[in-house]
Amino acid sequence: MTKKFGLGKGLGALIPEEDMKEQNESNLISMNLIKANSHQPRKLFDEEKISSLAESIKEHGIIQPIILKSMDKGYMIIAGERRWRAAKLAGLKEVPAIIMDLTDKQVLEISLIENIQREDLNPIEEALAYKKLIEDFNLTQEALSVRIGKSRAAIANTMRLLNLDTRVQDYLKDGVITEGHGRALLGILNKDLQYELSQKIIDEDLTVREVERIIKSLDKSNKESKQLKTLNPYYNDIKERLQSHFGTKVNINSKRNNKGKIEIEYYSEEDLQRILDMMKL
Repeated sequence: MTKKFGLGKGLGALIPEEDMKEQNESNLISMNLIKANSHQPRKLFDEEKISSLAESIKEHGIIQPIILKSMDKGYMIIAGERRWRAAKLAGLKEVPAIIMDLTDKQVLEISLIENIQREDLNPIEEALAYKKLIEDFNLTQEALSVRIGKSRAAIANTMRLLNLDTRVQDYLKDGVITEGHGRALLGILNKDLQYELSQKIIDEDLTVREVERIIKSLDKSNKESKQLKTLNPYYNDIKERLQSHFGTKVNINSKRNNKGKIEIEYYSEEDLQRILDMMKL
């Protein structure tokens, strides 16, 4: 017995025309025969959301079938792994599925694009998915933007996140910093400094705007050394004490071999004399 279903948004456009006739034929397939796709771009699944979906499946069943490819000993998931995981949690023995005869490359493309269009990936997984599609299918960013319905600029900005320190990428994967934070951190070339500032973001719950202001305030001629001082608690403490004492802006510029200089700003001759008097000069 078959039942008619529709494919997910955008997924139908990825199926070759000769296979479209199969899209409305759904069969109940034993859960024991279904295996996950080892090339699934999504590596992290939100267990709370899976549990919530499982409860919905218990009450309403699976509204949209899983897309499968026939293998020697069962079936491999092309699209719908989250539904399959939730169905297992809900205790289902069978799930509605559409079986399609697709090449390995078609399976990869559908799996990648389906996840991207459904926004099921974290920023790093999404960036890696774009990279794989471009490399494996010899696409330009412009061609990919047409294929998945996202702007070329959005694709380029997401892919740039792969230039971040791997420890910062892990924070993005875990969701402890946002994609906006990640883009701001790209303004720092030094990977260790990226990581330091990412920790500061987490510890102090900094907004993206606050991070951008920190980076923008750094001396362009020697940005990375200024970043190091900004993040160094020792220099910060001295700077704050001096600013409080003199009532004006103070900069500390440390150099190698424990050398450096202290800059005290003044805004008029009277202000300069006030500072000199405080220094008893």
